[in-house]
Amino acid sequence: MSRDVSGQSDITKYKFEDDGTYKRKQSVFRESVKRGAKFEPEKGRYHLYVSYACPWAHRTLIMRQLKGLQDFIDVTVVSPRMGSNGWPFASPEGDSFPGAQPDPLFNSNHVKELYLRADPAYNGRFTVPLLWDKKTNTIVNNESSEIIRFLNSEFNHLLPADKAQIDLYPSALRAEIDGINEWVYDNINNGVYKTGFAGKQEVYEPQVKAVFDSLDRVEKILEGKEYLVGGVLTEADVRLFVTIIRFDPVYVGHFKCNYRTIRGGYPNIHAWVRRLYWTIPAFKDTTDFDHIKTHYYWSHPMLNPRKIVPVGPVPHIFPL
Repeated sequence: MSRDVSGQSDITKYKFEDDGTYKRKQSVFRESVKRGAKFEPEKGRYHLYVSYACPWAHRTLIMRQLKGLQDFIDVTVVSPRMGSNGWPFASPEGDSFPGAQPDPLFNSNHVKELYLRADPAYNGRFTVPLLWDKKTNTIVNNESSEIIRFLNSEFNHLLPADKAQIDLYPSALRAEIDGINEWVYDNINNGVYKTGFAGKQEVYEPQVKAVFDSLDRVEKILEGKEYLVGGVLTEADVRLFVTIIRFDPVYVGHFKCNYRTIRGGYPNIHAWVRRLYWTIPAFKDTTDFDHIKTHYYWSHPMLNPRKIVPVGPVPHIFPL
């Protein structure tokens, strides 16, 4: 008899902290793709499982396209309608939402099957992104911040010169990038979740204030600038973009981050996010507002029990 993993797959069964705070669990699979190591960079060896809805997975899609790795690492997109079994594939027992795909490797119905294939005793959450190694049939890594680092550098020797020279984490800017990433992650990327999933009013209020205090800080950094660090596109922009592009369509309403909108309250951030979206194809091509809005409003019945997906905002993003 197979064990019950519904506590890992069904968000309505997740155990939140007694004090009403939301604490994100650490990723478990933390191996690296690296030359001369167990997981060697090779064309066609790795498969990336993602959701267009998930901001953490979105990071990896942007980096993969920026680096020209589309022919090196195949991608499968799951349905945004995450139910009691977690993220579903387009399959008879999964969910064939437009744009969702079947699992080409194992015909899985849900992402959880990949985790249990890699480790039958796995007791964490069944998250995306997930980088799978087809040679050893296991998960390499499910931590997006680490996946984007190997995509940035470890395939360079296999890439054309123009793509190999693209460096989103240049050594001269690493300290500044790391510094921004730290508070952006805590107060914005994860901050919207800590706000939206707060279990008590007295927890929610300081969390939402922290989100907007940090957005105020970003707004000042972007005064007269096109990018966050060093006047060039870096990992810091990628990591912030995935939250900001979701902010007005989802986080303002669904997660109660409603001091103000990006379009109405942050002219520098608004200009920055539109420049990235409209002028760099890797950002626009990997953004799917239908998947984004459907996932959040459909998959969190404790926040939106009728699963009604709002039509707006109109437009999802303004032109330049």
